[in-house]
Amino acid sequence: MAVVKVNANNFGEIKASEKKVLLDFYADWCGPCRMVSPIVDEIANEHPEYLVGKINVDEEEELAREFGVMSIPMLVVMEKGKIVDKAVGARPKVQILAMLED
Repeated sequence: MAVVKVNANNFGEIKASEKKVLLDFYADWCGPCRMVSPIVDEIANEHPEYLVGKINVDEEEELAREFGVMSIPMLVVMEKGKIVDKAVGARPKVQILAMLED
């Protein structure tokens, strides 16, 4: 399944997803974000049981504020509309998958 570009308009349906959701808060200028981005893409393609979305903090300042994003990349796992895990900084694939599997 492809990565969903998340914005204020589609966030409601993302939040309401029956699937566990992985959100990647990033910015195009952020080096560590560019390291995490292909890993997030791989997870989206290899694990259709998860809904994977990316949120550009420069374009979606309100969503970034709502989630309390202070540093990027920030990965958030949501289940049934609630945040169940959060991690700031670049992470290897195995750690990101562990966040989803808990």
